[in-house]
Amino acid sequence: MAEAGFWDNQEKARETIAVSNRLKAWTQPWKKLKLRLVELQELKELIELDEDQELEDEWTRELQDLDSQIGGLELKTMLQGEDDHRNALLTVHPGAGGLESQDWAEMLTRMYTKWGEQNGFAINVLDFQSAEEAGIKSATIEFTGPSAYGYLKSEKGVHRLVRISPFDAQSRRHTSFASVFVYPQIDEDIEITIDESELRVDTFRASGAGGQHVNKTDSAIRITHIPTGIVVGCQQERSQHKNRATAMKMLKSALYEHAMGLEDEKRAEVEATKTEIQFGHQIRSYVFQPYTMVNDHRTEVKIGDVQGVMDGDLNTFIEAYLKEFSSANKRNG
Repeated sequence: MAEAGFWDNQEKARETIAVSNRLKAWTQPWKKLKLRLVELQELKELIELDEDQELEDEWTRELQDLDSQIGGLELKTMLQGEDDHRNALLTVHPGAGGLESQDWAEMLTRMYTKWGEQNGFAINVLDFQSAEEAGIKSATIEFTGPSAYGYLKSEKGVHRLVRISPFDAQSRRHTSFASVFVYPQIDEDIEITIDESELRVDTFRASGAGGQHVNKTDSAIRITHIPTGIVVGCQQERSQHKNRATAMKMLKSALYEHAMGLEDEKRAEVEATKTEIQFGHQIRSYVFQPYTMVNDHRTEVKIGDVQGVMDGDLNTFIEAYLKEFSSANKRNG
């Protein structure tokens, strides 16, 4: 009993340290900015006493930099939901429409990969199922870094593409849909009980771009949780055992998000929306022809540089979403 009490105390101590470190990460940057503001106020007083253009130019630059940093910290204060600090798992699935939607799903996968790289997140493609002719059947990407889930939760929903299809011999305009789902990657200390009898485990050969790194054996794993219909897969490792272990972690994250969603009235239909990858349910539209425009239907933010967005420039949309919805619902927007 004494030994059990010791380990309980150790666990509580670790939790306290983790909370303390997170609080310091929020408060220390504000304290530094406050000191800089005092310094700028003192510098301004010197300039008023002795007009010095060089000092005034320096003061202006410092003030602009301070304003930019304050904006960044204000954005961070919107990431205080229960899971916002966690890493993220992002999955992409094509909607109805066959080849065109499969290609669109692959374009979105590339877009999020670019965004992650540009913003300093570690990117790990856990599952990538190529379609037969072009595009993908599904993809799962792990984003590791501070508040990855907090930022990416804004991308959850149906994404709509309007363009002249490269697969249409008559060059007609097509509308395609793909869905994006984002889950917080849960820690090992969060206990999720999974009944093995409720799982269907399928093995298959990993798909990819080809070459020496594609597995030649059936090491890839796909796990279906029968009661919820949640499906996860991993083909990153050559070992079937390692892929299964990673897939189980992914499943635990998905089940955790599912359970949290059931407790929240605003998210009670999170799983039901998976079948509604169609017109009227999109969160954002990407128009390539007859004009270029990306329109977020939740915040009404519009950007004309479609190619820039497809190359990962998503922060304007993410920031607008957090500013509009984080105060109303800290966890999920």
